[in-house]
Amino acid sequence: MATRMKQNRVQISTLLLPGVILFLLFTVYPILKLFYMSFFSGELWESAGASFCGMQNYYKVLKDETFQIALQNTLVYTFLTVPGQMAIGLFVAIFVNAIPRFSVTFRVLYYMPVITSWVIVSLVFRYLFNTEGLLNYLFTNILHLTAENIAWLDSRLGAMAVMIILGIWKGIGWNMVVFLAALQSIPREQYESAEMDGANSWQKLLYITLPGIRSTILFALIVLTIGGFNTFTPVKMITGGKPMHQTEMVLTWMYYKAFGAGETGYASALSFVIALILIALAVAQVMLMKRNDEG
Repeated sequence: MATRMKQNRVQISTLLLPGVILFLLFTVYPILKLFYMSFFSGELWESAGASFCGMQNYYKVLKDETFQIALQNTLVYTFLTVPGQMAIGLFVAIFVNAIPRFSVTFRVLYYMPVITSWVIVSLVFRYLFNTEGLLNYLFTNILHLTAENIAWLDSRLGAMAVMIILGIWKGIGWNMVVFLAALQSIPREQYESAEMDGANSWQKLLYITLPGIRSTILFALIVLTIGGFNTFTPVKMITGGKPMHQTEMVLTWMYYKAFGAGETGYASALSFVIALILIALAVAQVMLMKRNDEG
């Protein structure tokens, strides 16, 4: 018996070993290396250009005005796109779930933006909202709503609005699929029983649907929040951080510092600060959901 258990342990260890090695090599080592780099200043790709600076990079993050702007942009983008995606995605999922005959067609149509490249949709939106773009042509030459073209992307507010619209539109399909799977796991008998008791659609949504998909809502909330903080391509393709870095996100600012300004040590410190913010947000979301469950 003891020999058999030992053989099982050896087999399990043998199966796990490649995955553990890859995890250590491609996850743990880069994190430790990044943490080490965050205590140096200058260009770390060249050993002669790096010098130990202790916690100075972290102090610099707290005083970086552009990072504060990028953090504000990221928070606004995340706190507007995440609820927008989830609300519309849930509405579409409920609609598709109610008409199973055409559910496959609707799922394909709504999921198309998800599988379309961020680069492609970002270029399309840049063309649509460009000063000489299709939207301005429609407003000025066809509908005659404005006398002059609107510079949508030349201001922080306008550019952020465009990227928020893009983020919501592209994320609806993913939310629809996730929520549709959760809706289909709710027993039909619960709705039938509620209908017999005279419950209307709004009451069924509040007391059956939302409680039944609570765990899915939490999952989507955490995943989408992390995704919001990882926004990169739309900013690079639509505005490039212009004007004057006013439309930067935390990830694009970190990228600029690492590869544009050559401050790889500072960019490493930025990445750890961003990670701490994400962890804090995820913990807060979980605690909030648990408190609601207990209440």
